[in-house]
This record gives sequence, structure tokens and C-alpha cells, in this order.
Amino acid sequence: MAITKEIIRACLRDKRDEIESAKVIFRPIEFEDNGNYVFVGVRHVGKSYVLFQRVKQLLASGTGWDEILFVDFEDERLSELEASDLNLLLETHLETYGKKPYIFLDEIQNIPGWDKFVRRLANAKYHIYVTGSNANMLSKDVATTLGGRFFITDVYPYSFSEYLHANHIELKDGWIDSTIERSEVVRAFNEFFYYGGLPEISEFRNKRKMLSGLYQKIYLGDICTRNCIKNEHALNILIKKLAESVKQPVSFNRLKNIVVSTGYKISVPTVMDYVEYAADSWLLLPVENELSKLADKESNKKYYFIDNGLLNLFLINPETSLLENVVAVQLCRLYEREQVSYFSDTREIDFVVDKVKMAVQVSYSIKEKDTYNREVVPLLSFGESHNDWQLLIVTYDETDHITEKGVDIDVVPAWKWLLSPSLHRREEGRESGDVLATLNL
Repeated sequence: MAITKEIIRACLRDKRDEIESAKVIFRPIEFEDNGNYVFVGVRHVGKSYVLFQRVKQLLASGTGWDEILFVDFEDERLSELEASDLNLLLETHLETYGKKPYIFLDEIQNIPGWDKFVRRLANAKYHIYVTGSNANMLSKDVATTLGGRFFITDVYPYSFSEYLHANHIELKDGWIDSTIERSEVVRAFNEFFYYGGLPEISEFRNKRKMLSGLYQKIYLGDICTRNCIKNEHALNILIKKLAESVKQPVSFNRLKNIVVSTGYKISVPTVMDYVEYAADSWLLLPVENELSKLADKESNKKYYFIDNGLLNLFLINPETSLLENVVAVQLCRLYEREQVSYFSDTREIDFVVDKVKMAVQVSYSIKEKDTYNREVVPLLSFGESHNDWQLLIVTYDETDHITEKGVDIDVVPAWKWLLSPSLHRREEGRESGDVLATLNL
């Protein structure tokens, strides 16, 4: 059936009604008034709601619906739409309202050739907001095509503070000294820790089943189908091994040997491709060794999962891996993925962020002597040669302050670290929400 302007009008009216009735958890995203944006991230991370957020901001500032064109390309009524039809969207709006609109294009990657249309609109000085999920939206070709005209913006699962807000846990002044309110935060963290922060997952009681279904969509749709992978069993083993090795650097050759040992043939170049596809789909977050040579940076990365809930699908006795993973995701969220690395020479430091001079070790507990020596001693040594750096050990529930040889280390529970701006040296102007200002640590 041909796409008509009447069908388009019906889709636009229905989306307007949906946005007006939607409850939006506002994310800490600052929009440039004259900026164009492409929002990318894993499935169900809330990209559409970021667009809803921007629409509501515009409406609150006095912009009317006659200046907003919002198209959901997952609407089945638009399933036959092709790139040559895209201009019908603009024509329909202009004929209806006669005003140049802000343009919102949700999940536009479903339309091959969409980037040429979007680039033309940008050249015509329209304000444009685009979302997409899969590897095609994240390819270097698209970034090159739109970069310079667009801010390519990563969307992460909820931070812990956003998760609290989404679950109607509002922290009042002095809450940290209240046994009841503090216990409520710790209980919420326990759920966030095991099931992650994907917005839709928190609405279900059987979270693991929903996460498993989401993983299958990512695995089969965004990785296998879009990259024409035929050796699905080898890919599945590879992802499982990356989950089990989440705290350790892994070499592509070692990964190949593991897969081959299970009876599936695979080459090192194919392993490299598969890992890149999983990262492009936003399942994985790569972290490099700060000290490595260029070749080693590519071949000995750590790989974290974008969400604890997805990682937890693969693990038995998952606590230590989940703890390091939740810290990795938070650091990438705050400082951008390219700024976060690990440090390995004779010392092992889990995370370093040069941009803000911060080094972080992650340990479920440091009470045992062997663990203390493994985690604290390298950080003390690092601190002696980096005397203006902030040093942290993030634990599950332990608090301490260590001072040795003039080096200071703060030991802090993960739930407190995730909520506290005083434990992040953040760039001027970055905000993490009013809820964080209630902490005084």
C-alpha cells in the first residue's frame, strides 16, 4: 500500500497524543539551541524518551505542535516507507501548518539511505533530532557523513540516581543519616546491581526473562542478522567468554583458541570482527590499557557490558564482576568511553581517567590481607608517582580512609560512589541531577 499524506497525518497525531501523555524521566542531557543530534545506544535504553524530553522542553518554552514534526519509523503504517518518500513527511507538515518544524526522526535506521535526507535538511538549516540502535547507525561512514553537522550522542541505561527517581525514591535533605531512607537506597541498589538500569526492565517483575528476550534481539537482530553471521554458535560462545572474563584483558588469539576448543572453527580476524560487531551493537564497552603500544591497545582490551542485567545473564557467582562492570559503565557515562582506560605495568589499576586525574580500584571487599595487598598496594604505589590524583577503592559495602606514605585513598561503597558528585572530579558545568546535591560526604 502506497504511503499517503493522510496516513502520515494519522501517525503524527497518534504520536503527539502518546508524547503528551508520556511520563518522562529527564536525563542529564544539555541541548544546544542550534544543535542537531543523533542519539545512539543499545535497544530499549530510552532513546525515544530522550526525544520526548526534548519535545516537552520545547513545548514548555512556548514552541507549539505546529512547529514539531515527530515521526516514529517503527510505526507499522510506515513500514513501506522508502528514502524517496521521506520528503512527504516534510510536505505533509508544511501543508498542514505552514511553519518550519523542529524534526524528530525516531529509529530512522529502518530506512536505507536516510542519511542523505537528513543531511539535506541540515543544509537547509532545520533543527533535527535522530535516534538509532543498530550497527548501521554507529558505522564510521554515517558518523563521517553527519559529523560536523550533528552531535553524535551516546545514551546509556539509567544511572543509579535516575533509577531511584524512576522508582519514585526521592531523597530529602539529610536522608543519608536516616536509617529508613538509607536502607531504601541500599535495597534499590541491590536490584540495580543485579538487573541493571534499562528503563523498561524496571517495570517488570520477571526481569531476568525480559532481559533474556532483549539479549536475543540484540544477539540475533543487531549482531547476527545485520552482519550476516552464519557461525552463530561460535559468536554465542565468544560473548559468553567475554562475560566470564569481564575483569581481565583478553587477546583475540586466546578467544579464538577458546572457541576452537569447543569444536567450532574460527579465525583470529573473524573473532576481531565478531567482537567489533558486539561493540557496535552497544552490547560491549571496550577499555584499553593506557600504557600499551598501539597494537596491544587493539588486541588486549577489557570488555565490559553496557548493562549489569545483560551481563548477569551469563554469570554464576557474579558479584565481583558485576561490581567492576557497574563502575566501568558509570565512568564511561560520566567521562566518555575514550577517556576511560586501565593501567597495567608492574601494577594493576582497574580504571584511570587522565582527564580528571582519577584512579579507581574495584574490590568487593578489602578485609582479607591478600585482597588488601592486591588492591591497595598498587594504588599506593601509583599515588606516589601521581601525587595530585584522586585515588578511590569502590567496594560493595565497606567504607574507610587509608593514608600511607603521604598517599590518601578513599574507600567507598558503590551505592554511595554512584550518587556522590564529591567523589567525581567532573568538568565544570556537568550536572548529575538535584538528587546528588543532597549528599555531603
